[in-house]
Amino acid sequence: MRTFSYTKINEQKWDSEVLGLIAAIYKEAGKQELYLKQRPEKLEKLVEIAKVQSTESSNAIEGIVTTNTRIKQIMEDKTTPRNRDEQEIAGYRDVLNIIHENFDVISITPNYILQLHKMLYGHMNNPAAGRTKSVQNYISATYPNGTTRILFTPLSPFETPSALESICNEFNRVIGNNELEPLIAIPVFIHDFLCIHPFNDGNGRMSRLLTTLLLYQSGFHVGKYISLEAKIAKNKDLYYDALNQSQIGWHDGQADVVPFIKYLLGTILSAYKDFEDRFALVEEKLSAVETVRRAIMTKIGRFSKQDIRELCPSLSISSIEGALRKLVAEGAIVREVKGNNIRYFRAKEIYD
Repeated sequence: MRTFSYTKINEQKWDSEVLGLIAAIYKEAGKQELYLKQRPEKLEKLVEIAKVQSTESSNAIEGIVTTNTRIKQIMEDKTTPRNRDEQEIAGYRDVLNIIHENFDVISITPNYILQLHKMLYGHMNNPAAGRTKSVQNYISATYPNGTTRILFTPLSPFETPSALESICNEFNRVIGNNELEPLIAIPVFIHDFLCIHPFNDGNGRMSRLLTTLLLYQSGFHVGKYISLEAKIAKNKDLYYDALNQSQIGWHDGQADVVPFIKYLLGTILSAYKDFEDRFALVEEKLSAVETVRRAIMTKIGRFSKQDIRELCPSLSISSIEGALRKLVAEGAIVREVKGNNIRYFRAKEIYD
């Protein structure tokens, strides 16, 4: 039977990269608090965008998709899900909203995790919702030639309930007693959760929701304004590589969880950096054209209208479209059309 002791993790000597990431995250978190006090009303648009991106990206990682229009309608609760994918997207929205609004009163216990999992499937008839797995599951890779290979075998259904309770108890103990740095404890907990793989379905999405929940509870609110799920989706291969490296020897308690810790901390820090860039664009009162002009100066290579929308949450989509037209007309950017896709890039890059 797999046992868990987070006290042993605290005895490990961390390398300079891990310590540097932790220090940088605390610095950025402190700066974010100052920003929030200065312009809280301007940042509400970031919250709306992050929720949409988080829901869309976390589901897309698992192959659950719908159109941009439908995503927006589902997020605004202005439509009924039309199919299984949309039902799962609506469930993720519900859990994310609960976490945003009630993170401070949600305990890290198996019962709460099961309740959140049940809510994830609240728009569909799934008898396994809110229950730990009933059959053995596997983490496998499918290759271009159609073959599959098992990469990791999680715990058996029999071992799962006690293991889930154990990691919750260990996490609560080390956090409650200040025995372990939260930015170490959180990725360790999430890694163990993914190795246990407690559900028949929804483990990846639940792990990302729990990451957001645990970060909020420890005072790291960047996921409210910048989607961590979107960052993971953009670097999905790095996410899986770090997870696979850290799973080796897990059943014997010999796993090296450092690759996963570094990956998650790097993602969190990157989100904080994005927050700082986007805050800079809403801090000053600029015209729409000047706001968009500053936004494109942060982009390298091609970018879309949606990329600018994310950077300029205080502007309406029509204002962004108008600003882009003016910047194209004055030669500051180049408009490129390929099929149904429209992209832009800074004009000077043609001559670089």
